[in-house]
Amino acid sequence: MSGSLLRGVWLCFGRPPVSKGSTGVPLGTFLPLLASGGLQRQPWVAYSTKEENTARSVGRYPVPNKKDMPYDIMELMEEVERKTGFLPNVFKAMSHRPAEFRAFFAYYNTIMNKDTGRLSKADKELIIVATSVVNRCPYCVIAHGALHRIYSKQPTLADQVTVNWQLADLSDRDLAMLEFALAVCRADNITEEHFQKLERHGFDREDAWDIGMISAFFAMSNRIAHYIDLRPNKEFYTMGRMLSREKEKEEA
Repeated sequence: MSGSLLRGVWLCFGRPPVSKGSTGVPLGTFLPLLASGGLQRQPWVAYSTKEENTARSVGRYPVPNKKDMPYDIMELMEEVERKTGFLPNVFKAMSHRPAEFRAFFAYYNTIMNKDTGRLSKADKELIIVATSVVNRCPYCVIAHGALHRIYSKQPTLADQVTVNWQLADLSDRDLAMLEFALAVCRADNITEEHFQKLERHGFDREDAWDIGMISAFFAMSNRIAHYIDLRPNKEFYTMGRMLSREKEKEEA
């Protein structure tokens, strides 16, 4: 696997290297990328099922012991933890069902890391934050809020969207994007008017598909997190919040 340290964070997977796991899915598909101002490279730590917070577990389903996991999943978890210094709880929770683990992350990678279209990485993360608020998913709001801060370099915008997206400091383009995403999230009747509004703000039909697919996929993800009681890692709460201070120091 590539040893280079790229910008980003665990959920935004980098370009896959040549090596593949036993599933045939490039392991690099899932590799975490270190966040500028968020995470620092940590010493190697083997994957562990120990809870990071004794007050709460990862979720209500058991996390398999390392020795009982399929090799490709165990290898992926160790790589994620080695690169980021912590293992996001979604990996632990989904390892309860190995086949679903592979399918979930493969589809995630397909829609989130496609090279075509007009959606930036920050756009995609903002869609997830806004729709996850409606679906009352703490894990996705916190984790993807962190990712949005990293990619957008805006430490407060995701928080504004979490409270009230209509009052957030968003451009007309971003408002149109979130309006469509939320219509899909709420299962509103989608009409030609929705597509026409997107087109007026520079989005074509393929972009609308991308917005809708992200909203739909994370509606599923939100509901999985809900019934398994998935809790966010403490590391996500502070990631990307120091960017503005660091920029001020650099300018001074």
